[in-house]
Amino acid sequence: MTSSRTFSEHTTARVGGPAGQWVVGDSEAQILSVLQEHPLPADAEREAGRDSLLVLGGGSNLLVSDQGFAGTVLQVAVTGVTAEPVGEDGVLVTVAAGHPWDDVVAWTVERGLVGLEALSGIPGSTGATPVQNVGAYGAEVSQTLVDIRAWDRSSRELVVLNNEQLGFGYRDSLLKRSTIEGSPRYVVLSVRFRLTHAVGEPMSSPVRYGELARSLGLTAEMPEDERRAPLAQVRQAVLGLRAGKGMVLDPEDPDTWSTGSFFTNPIVAASKAASLPESAPRFPAGVDHDGTPLVKLSAAWLIDQAGCAKGFGAALTDGRASLSTKHTLAVTNRGGASTEDLLTVARAARDKVEAAFGIRLHPEPVLLGCSL
Repeated sequence: MTSSRTFSEHTTARVGGPAGQWVVGDSEAQILSVLQEHPLPADAEREAGRDSLLVLGGGSNLLVSDQGFAGTVLQVAVTGVTAEPVGEDGVLVTVAAGHPWDDVVAWTVERGLVGLEALSGIPGSTGATPVQNVGAYGAEVSQTLVDIRAWDRSSRELVVLNNEQLGFGYRDSLLKRSTIEGSPRYVVLSVRFRLTHAVGEPMSSPVRYGELARSLGLTAEMPEDERRAPLAQVRQAVLGLRAGKGMVLDPEDPDTWSTGSFFTNPIVAASKAASLPESAPRFPAGVDHDGTPLVKLSAAWLIDQAGCAKGFGAALTDGRASLSTKHTLAVTNRGGASTEDLLTVARAARDKVEAAFGIRLHPEPVLLGCSL
């Protein structure tokens, strides 16, 4: 189906101008037909923003300029979930790229399949989850993902990329690194996960995230393998925590009209983290290429401590946009905001953090036709 639409109608931030052409790909054959008509441009053309194709999933991690996008939008809308047993207690779950992610998580929890429960409530489509290596509450899709099927716009062929080939990192993957200005080399068609079929009462994977563990009555003193709870209980706890932060979509709640977390948690040298107040949350993040210990910080804490409280930015945009009133990491559309309004708030928060701590925050969503 082809039509003319605007991004404000199809993104969770509810902003963005019109598209030149909008194609809803509700079958794999239709998606491939569009992709074959739009091979990947040369690197120089992509860097200059000359790709005529934008591939869209659920629109939850995308911010498009108020001028819109003059090319063709391919909205991946093909859905479906299947499962097959593997090994003694394993199950391979195959999901079409356009299937809503939280529906997938609910489907697995209802069937006693363990592995995705902590990723409940995240908006968007399944095909987008490996691009960002989506994660929350101590879990990431890379922990259970087996492989993806994708169309390679460079070689113009179907490919299967396994977990190792996807080169996952924190909110990162080969898929993301192969994307410039929203122009992907690889377009995900389906994703496979290896989950565990629980015997008896379905219990979750070990709960590693402190806030989630506390909400479930699990303590740090418990051996990790015992920090488990019933699958459905974990899902409901995650949904409750996310809702309390405005991170579960609600058409009546402007705190959810956003791209979710606008900034990634910065990863810095341990020596840099040592200069921060002792109260600053920090987590080990491995080592740099030269062996320097790294630490992951909380972007939300930095924003708050830099003087950007919940609701910050409303005065800059006449109330049209602000940080969420529930969580400082989301930049929200309070009603009638433009893309530039959201960017105004984000820039102000970023600059205050840099002035206060010497740490520059980087955006998590894809910015198309605009910049921070």
